[in-house]
Amino acid sequence: MEVKAIAKYVSISPLKARRAMAVLRGLPVREAEARLRAAPDLTSKAVAKVLKSAVANAESNHEMDADDLIVVRTYADRAPVTKRVTPRARGRADIITKRSSHITVVVGERAGR
Repeated sequence: MEVKAIAKYVSISPLKARRAMAVLRGLPVREAEARLRAAPDLTSKAVAKVLKSAVANAESNHEMDADDLIVVRTYADRAPVTKRVTPRARGRADIITKRSSHITVVVGERAGR
């Protein structure tokens, strides 16, 4: 059985989120949490929050043991982009795009259990 958690409209670029989540796939949940705690960037905090939520969903809704869970899938999808205008020289303007993402973490039980 697989359990997932989704964080929507996180103000982090999907590319940055994918880079933080690539190392987690296939790891036991406790080791994945330790790696996210050791990472210094803000992206890891957002991903750790979603991972913690997925583990809590598995424990409370499906009576799974947290020590037997592994990270099955992680992905970050594009969310709406906020556009801002900044003035430039000679009366021109540049558009700044502030990207956001939907972060999904799926956890499941180990194969031997």
